[in-house]
Amino acid sequence: MSVFTAHTAETAPVAARPTVEAVRRRFGWLPAPVALMADSPQLLAGFLTANAGFEQTALEPLEREVVVLAVATTNECHVCVALHTGTLTRLGATTELITALRAGTALPEPRLEALRQFTLAVLDHRGAVPDGVLDDFLTAGYQPRHALDVVLGVGTYTISTFANRLTRAPLDPPLAAHAWEPAA
Repeated sequence: MSVFTAHTAETAPVAARPTVEAVRRRFGWLPAPVALMADSPQLLAGFLTANAGFEQTALEPLEREVVVLAVATTNECHVCVALHTGTLTRLGATTELITALRAGTALPEPRLEALRQFTLAVLDHRGAVPDGVLDDFLTAGYQPRHALDVVLGVGTYTISTFANRLTRAPLDPPLAAHAWEPAA
């Protein structure tokens, strides 16, 4: 039994209602994670604000998705992996890239692999990234600004993945084609 309520625009706390309705209009349906996060209007607004900031970083859309998938697979968030697999597909990512990201294995493109490794190091070392990993990231063509953009992405999707796991957010039917489970 869950102690969390999956809200609608009508049942959400008043402070969350405009946000819930805006997300519903954007997607054409209300994703379960948003319905569940709505119990805390501040959490929902904080995640969406951080996400909007992450979307404006110097990282390209595909690069942002590499960061998101690295966080989502590490934190074992089946909802985030499924949702962002759909985003990768819409961006035209190769099947090989998507498969590697979902499996947590080396990416076929060295620059994106350096980004994935850097993201994992930010997570694993709680920001204290070893010099060699930072050097590899910069040698791959990224700038110091990109490193800070990764930190924003890690923070943003730590909020999402932790909330989704805590609330046991179910996979919405529109995401079923991209269902994911962590490796055993």
